[in-house]
Amino acid sequence: MDLKESVRNQTDVGLRMTRHLFLAEAMGQNMVCSPLSIHVVLSMIAASTKGPTQDELLSALKSTSTGELNSLASNLLPLVFADGSPSGGPCLSFVNGVWVDRSLPLKPSFKEVVDTFYKAAQKHVDFQNKAEEARAEVNSWAEKETKGVIREVLPPLAVNSSTRVIFANALYFKGTWDDDPFLDEVGIVKIPKFKITSWFEVWGILKQLGLKLPFNMTEMVEAPPGQDLSVSKMLQKAVIEVNEEGTEAAAVTVTSASFSLAAWEPRKKIDFVADHPFLFLIREEMTGAVLFIGQLLNPLQG
Repeated sequence: MDLKESVRNQTDVGLRMTRHLFLAEAMGQNMVCSPLSIHVVLSMIAASTKGPTQDELLSALKSTSTGELNSLASNLLPLVFADGSPSGGPCLSFVNGVWVDRSLPLKPSFKEVVDTFYKAAQKHVDFQNKAEEARAEVNSWAEKETKGVIREVLPPLAVNSSTRVIFANALYFKGTWDDDPFLDEVGIVKIPKFKITSWFEVWGILKQLGLKLPFNMTEMVEAPPGQDLSVSKMLQKAVIEVNEEGTEAAAVTVTSASFSLAAWEPRKKIDFVADHPFLFLIREEMTGAVLFIGQLLNPLQG
């Protein structure tokens, strides 16, 4: 499968996921999410599974193999997330991390995958005796990688002594407008300034997409005999702010176990005045990858 087809499949999965998310979680509120961030975390989880669990994940992600998912990550991320800020382009950051309890050594095959394809930082921590310190470490990592936009992705009590593994993905975007966003040569464009912060549990949405829980991650660590390591929760926190200067957005997706803003050129001059609810997305033009999707119902919220 070539890159374009893989991106189309990822976008289709992301749109379906977002539709379920907004119907279940938005409850008439503004909301933003990063389906790509969720997709990457699920891809790393798929690499840690086998058998029926892996088949179920591959089907949900519209992929034929973990090799295909790994290839998408390794080929897409350098293209989409090349930092163009020195030349005045968008600043993009996309990083992965895996925190594992120090009692569980990673299997060499899994370590090679996350090293080679996902460039994921891997750290061993003491969940059993220092769960709060581990939570603080993940939150500090997320804050650093999102340039301070997301300060706490794991709330209190999200990590405890039974936690054994945390997967995390942090996505940060900041771009300035190519043109004055409120008066463009193709017509009058008026959108309100707004800021949206969303925090939600992802598992309920995955269940609606047909995924059965938990996921047994048999190919990730050398687990003690008779003990299965499985995913227990998956959270995402996303923030977006749009104003006269441009757009800043960030998302962090965590799982625990126990662009420039391209100008659209229509055929004729039109006006767009966003004085009504609307959907929006941030899309990378060259690959078509959708980074963020959101809905604005009330610009005064948040």
